[in-house]
Amino acid sequence: MKTAQHLLTLLIGAAAPNCSLAKYGDGTDLANDAPIRIGVKHRPPECPRKSTTGDFLEVHYVGTLYSDKEQFDSSRDRDEPFVFAVGQGQVIPGWDQGMLGMCEGEKRRLTIPSDLAYGETGSPPAIKGGATLVFEVELLRILSEEEAAASGMLNDMYGGSDPFDMYDMYDYGGSFGGEGGFPGTGGDMYEDAFGLGDGDMEDWEL
Repeated sequence: MKTAQHLLTLLIGAAAPNCSLAKYGDGTDLANDAPIRIGVKHRPPECPRKSTTGDFLEVHYVGTLYSDKEQFDSSRDRDEPFVFAVGQGQVIPGWDQGMLGMCEGEKRRLTIPSDLAYGETGSPPAIKGGATLVFEVELLRILSEEEAAASGMLNDMYGGSDPFDMYDMYDYGGSFGGEGGFPGTGGDMYEDAFGLGDGDMEDWEL
């Protein structure tokens, strides 16, 4: 009897989805509270300055769903770089964390679990609640405050083009780990980028 119960337990365990083993495009998402994954796809040979908290960044990005690789947004398709102040709560927490320490010209893949993205609410209809997101990002320039203002950033922040409310996610701070702030990721942020499934990363150690 114990043997039969043990076998049944093993079969149930094998059939249950294991989000820790999820792969990009396999129909599943990472656990909501999983750490962000940062894969460095290209780093320029010279880097006189790296992005730090408060810097104004001009970036291109392509956003896809982790579960099925479906694209939901792209600044490249619009031919319109996105400008924001990193580490200031103007964008989703995964961007605030994943865009630090970057060189101009650097390209990264950010795999962002839902607790560091749009949470259980999502951003319907393109992004369902609990969705893990993947962003291919390129840091074009680190801007001065004057350059950021000239780029139209302030217009975007107060009613301009921002289809997925990247600037407005600080309004949801209470839903991401308590009033007044977002949770840390825990663990090692800089996981082996090959875990994403494509195996095309050139470098992932920061």
